[in-house]
Amino acid sequence: MPKTVALIGTLDTKGPEIAYLRDRCRDLGLNALVIDSGILGGPLDIEPDFSREVVAEAAGSTIDAIRNAGSRGAAVHQMMQGVRKVLLNLYAQGRLHGAACLGGAEGAVMGGHAMQALPVGVPKLIATPIASGKRHFGPLIGLKDVMVIHSIVDILGLNPISTTIFDNMAAALKGMAEHGHVIDLTGDTKYVAITMLGNTTKAVMAAKKRLAEEGIEAIIFHSNGVGGPAMEELAGQGLFIGVIDYTTDELADELVGGFHNGGPNRLRTIGQLGLPQVVVPGCIDFTVHGPPEEVPDKLRGRPIYTHNPVFTLVRTLKPEMQELGRRFAERLNPATGKLKIAYPTQGLSIPSYPPQNDQPAGVFWDPDADAAFLAELRANLRRDVPLLEYDTHINAPDFGVEAAELLLDLID
Repeated sequence: MPKTVALIGTLDTKGPEIAYLRDRCRDLGLNALVIDSGILGGPLDIEPDFSREVVAEAAGSTIDAIRNAGSRGAAVHQMMQGVRKVLLNLYAQGRLHGAACLGGAEGAVMGGHAMQALPVGVPKLIATPIASGKRHFGPLIGLKDVMVIHSIVDILGLNPISTTIFDNMAAALKGMAEHGHVIDLTGDTKYVAITMLGNTTKAVMAAKKRLAEEGIEAIIFHSNGVGGPAMEELAGQGLFIGVIDYTTDELADELVGGFHNGGPNRLRTIGQLGLPQVVVPGCIDFTVHGPPEEVPDKLRGRPIYTHNPVFTLVRTLKPEMQELGRRFAERLNPATGKLKIAYPTQGLSIPSYPPQNDQPAGVFWDPDADAAFLAELRANLRRDVPLLEYDTHINAPDFGVEAAELLLDLID
């Protein structure tokens, strides 16, 4: 049986382009189903397998009602719910092995929203001209493995540039649909999730090694505003037996404003799931921004650390650290599973370390601010939750091993 892929596009403007991609997929032996996400007009030079009327009905509406929703944004919002429902129905029926979208701004967002509902491992491709420049790709990717391709030219017309992009998309769909796979949750391997940044890599590597000695595989998530929430979403699917939330900077970026904003539910989900967890306030002493010249005016004058040419770290101050202490407690207190908090007193990031051997302290060393975090956390934390202090630095390998030992104890 040939594999089936869904092709999503606003056929009132992208009909010929979707038809070309459909034909290339079929030439390669795939079964291609076309979903019309267009709103204003009928399909151009193509007959969809799922019309815009069907998509609107899947959204619980009609195409006429959506067209008269009151604004372009409201119409797009309803239509993308319908596209998602159509995709999920196909996947639930075992009739979907991959999906792709060609679109401008609205079309790409509708396709991306729909594909984000599919499991990790199901091929998901978007070609769009907005995949360029200083763009935020959250609406296209979400927390999933969506592959975003810069179309270089706009999705209007068939030419040597666009057809090359579309030909390669068809080839990619063919290869992934026939040789890829979704996450396999079967088997005897036990998995633990750990959050990490470059500032905590050495310690997390040591924790990973210690867990491996006990036959447990650690899966590492980059706590960049997406990694933490993605870890929590996968935990909800039953992938992990426990979590070491070693790098929780996503709460600091949410509070102060930064690239690594993990959102208001960060640090809640694992406790709600009842999973054993060890929480470490790693890297909450900074927020992440662009190059130094792009740091927001309200943050200028603070200690900064150039992490690389495109990322600047900015120190969180005492009032913010106090608020973070309260937020940690508020989000962890409802946890139903076993929980321990490990706190390193000698610095929460690489730029934060005390003076030693006649060497000055790191630029982020601020024991008063860090102590304020710890005091607020202790004052507001549920009394039965262990809050353990260690005379060490966040990135010390021995501390990473200790975090692993704490989780092993909770799992046992």
